[in-house]
Amino acid sequence: MADNHTDKLNIILAECIDNQPKAQKQLFDLLAPKMYSVCLRYAKDEDEAKDILQESFIKVFKNLEKFEHKGAFEGWVKRIFINTSIEFYRKNQKQNIVDSIDNVAERPIETHTISLLKTADLMKLVNKLPNGYRTVFNLFAIEGYSHDEISKLLNISENTSKSQLHKARIHLQEWVLKENLK
Repeated sequence: MADNHTDKLNIILAECIDNQPKAQKQLFDLLAPKMYSVCLRYAKDEDEAKDILQESFIKVFKNLEKFEHKGAFEGWVKRIFINTSIEFYRKNQKQNIVDSIDNVAERPIETHTISLLKTADLMKLVNKLPNGYRTVFNLFAIEGYSHDEISKLLNISENTSKSQLHKARIHLQEWVLKENLK
């Protein structure tokens, strides 16, 4: 069955490379729901997520010929969406993230508190974070990037990445505790 799915996907990809609108719509319909959730993790609101989704799909269609069939196609597409989200963040960043880890008060993070939430509830809280905190949190905690990789992607220091993650976790923990007290 996996071969049948792969064959269908390869046909759709070939037709997309030939600029066939029907195939482009099929690929969009296939990927949009999952990729939209990626966009929502990085965007400040739904309108921004839709802009990122559109921009990302344009890049996917423009670069389909570059997909080398090494690894999963969906993983290749997701990387484009993450990179586009980061580019969008950089373009629209109102102020630079300048806090260093040295400026963050030491405060233990109670990770078990955050783990009590359902994924959907946690994502709602993550979306409430300021852009810098949310972006670093998503890259580190969800996508699995290291602070070194994040610093290079966002053009910030590793200490700033650590600081932003620490602050994001503090905010999330406080919000979770408030929710549990209600």
